[in-house]
Amino acid sequence: MDEFLSEKEQLEQMRAWWREHGWYLIGGVVLGGLLLFGWNRYQAYEEQRVLAASTLYAELRAAVLDRADVQATELVAELRADFPSSPYTDQAGLLIASLYLDMQDTDRAVEELRRVLADTDDDELAMIVRVRLARLFQHLQRYDDAFAVLDDADPGRFSGRYDELRGDVYLAQGDTERARSAYQQAFNAQHTDVLDRNLLQMKIDDLGAPALETPAADAPASEDGS
Repeated sequence: MDEFLSEKEQLEQMRAWWREHGWYLIGGVVLGGLLLFGWNRYQAYEEQRVLAASTLYAELRAAVLDRADVQATELVAELRADFPSSPYTDQAGLLIASLYLDMQDTDRAVEELRRVLADTDDDELAMIVRVRLARLFQHLQRYDDAFAVLDDADPGRFSGRYDELRGDVYLAQGDTERARSAYQQAFNAQHTDVLDRNLLQMKIDDLGAPALETPAADAPASEDGS
């Protein structure tokens, strides 16, 4: 038994174990160190990329405030080329779209919003972009395009917001009955945190009561009184 082994015999056992298993132990320590080193380097690399993307976005904001559309376009292109999956790139697309709208360049604004919609991996942001794009199409009286944008994806928790917007588009078309129905559906939506229910109620009230169907006139009596 081990407690009866001499000190020399115990030492020999330890040496034998080390000869058999020592390299595995050393290899595990080295591998762990390499993994830790690699992870730290990766984290530092990612932090540098985030900083670089945020710096470009700050420059873009300044260019938009100065209405420097050429510089802004170049900065957005740089963000998309170097940081295609960064949230800053998505926000950059929205920002330059607002610049184009301010410059009355609606075609380029539509193009930018469609680009963000196609590129983003953020599902909730995509829902918001659809709302903005549909609003723009409504303003441009491109009603079919507005409906197409809203109908192209499952709205999820934005269903009420989408129904409200459908009501706005119907109303712009002069279809008050469909507008009322869409507003009522929005009002009864499960997720109301993305809605202004007071404003929605005002829209419903402004449309007045639904039109009543006029009953058909009685058929004229026949000459024999039947």
